[in-house]
Amino acid sequence: MKVFVSGATGFIGKHLSQKLAEQGNIVHALYRSGKKTVDMQHPNIIFFKGDITDIDSLYIAMKNCEYVFHLAAYAKVWSKQRNTFEIVNYQGTVNVLETAIQHRIKKVIVTSTAGVFGPSSNAIPVNEFSKRTVPYFSEYERTKDLADKMIMEKYSSKIDVTIVCPTRVFGPGELSASNSVTRLISLYISGKYRFLPGKGQSIGNYVYIDDVVTGMLLALEKGCAGERYILGGENVSFSDFFARLSNITGKSYTLFKIPVAIIMLLATTMKFFAILFQIPPLLTPGWARKYLYDWKLSSNKAGEELNYKPQLLEEGFIKTVMWIKSNKKANSKSQSMSAF
Repeated sequence: MKVFVSGATGFIGKHLSQKLAEQGNIVHALYRSGKKTVDMQHPNIIFFKGDITDIDSLYIAMKNCEYVFHLAAYAKVWSKQRNTFEIVNYQGTVNVLETAIQHRIKKVIVTSTAGVFGPSSNAIPVNEFSKRTVPYFSEYERTKDLADKMIMEKYSSKIDVTIVCPTRVFGPGELSASNSVTRLISLYISGKYRFLPGKGQSIGNYVYIDDVVTGMLLALEKGCAGERYILGGENVSFSDFFARLSNITGKSYTLFKIPVAIIMLLATTMKFFAILFQIPPLLTPGWARKYLYDWKLSSNKAGEELNYKPQLLEEGFIKTVMWIKSNKKANSKSQSMSAF
């Protein structure tokens, strides 16, 4: 196959591009920074410099391809210009789909986020049919959900397009903002992370990177047009997350519980300085409010329709810890408060 991948140099995009190339497919990888392509060199990966907001570069990069994986997005916690999220996450997706239609692409897989469905309630896991009951916590969530609904309402009848929604992804890869859970694991191993948000009982869903890539390939093969599939792993509380990590690493640290009120105060202060001095915050009040909720999710639909079978959390931990230990020098530079 000839496959176009936007966001090819990102955490998930890089793993996907390499997997596709290893399987013998020709990958047209869209990139913005040449520095991020250095460790992606493969005879089956052809690089195209461009941007999803630049239709001309999209048209050139997608030419002669049969399938499209759209992963590029603006996923940071804050932007100097608020409309950046809408320009990239919404209009950028429109650009990709319109270009795919022009090239008569057979199928498009769009990567969204499980965050669009909102938190869970009454211990019932959220699924693809759940109705969001709370406001969005970030512009990222809002614009990704806006794009998802636009796809289902306007494009699913024009082109074969399926949406996948990963949860909190972790695993080997650059310790960037999009790989913040792995950054957190690395910090914990080195004894530099000693905190629990709130009482430590809030639940999140964590999935290993290889499972997400496998789920995306299954969506290409079996996903239905206009449908969304949550690609998740296990639902665990913050306390359980670190307890299991401690069992794997043999390292046990006292973790201090930080009241949500203090986290909110820090986030509000960071946002104030961000507005005043244009300094990107590590955390915003919206992201901090997420700690008040459980994010229990179900991947049953993906399991039933795509045969998606994620591995156990401990299995992902073992592989991630082994990778971190073998890349100590590269991993020693990163710190983050927004890993969850």
